[in-house]
Amino acid sequence: MIEADEPWSLVGSKADIRWVWVALDASTRRVLAMVVGDRSAATARRLWDAVPKAYRTGSTVLTDVLAAYQVALPAAQYRAVGKDSGRTAHVERFWLTLRPRCARFVRRTRSFSKCPRNHLGALWYVIRLYNLCHQ
Repeated sequence: MIEADEPWSLVGSKADIRWVWVALDASTRRVLAMVVGDRSAATARRLWDAVPKAYRTGSTVLTDVLAAYQVALPAAQYRAVGKDSGRTAHVERFWLTLRPRCARFVRRTRSFSKCPRNHLGALWYVIRLYNLCHQ
C-alpha cells in the first residue's frame, strides 16, 4: 500500500510556494518517490512516474481528496480517503518527522531556500537519511 501527500514549502520568498509531493510505502515507512512542483495533475503524474515500477503494479494508493490525484493515478489503484480516516497516518507522520530535521519545513520559520536547487538538495538529503533508518 502506498500513501501520498503534498505539503507546501517556500523558496526564495513567501510568494514562491512549492508543493512537495511524496509517495511512502505504508508497510516499511520508506519514501518511494518525491517531486517538487505546483498542485496540478501534471505534478501528480510526475510523482506516479517516479514511483518504482514494482510498486506501480498491484499497489493501492491512498491519498487525500485532491482532484489532481484522481486525474493522474490509475482508477483501479486509487483510493481517496480523508485525513480524519487515519488511512494516511504514515505519510502525515513523515511530515511531522521532517519538520524538525529540515528547517525549511517548520511553520512560521525564517528559514527557507534561496534557490530551487538547494531546496531539492536539502529535501533529498533528509529523505535519504530517513530511508536509512527505515530499512
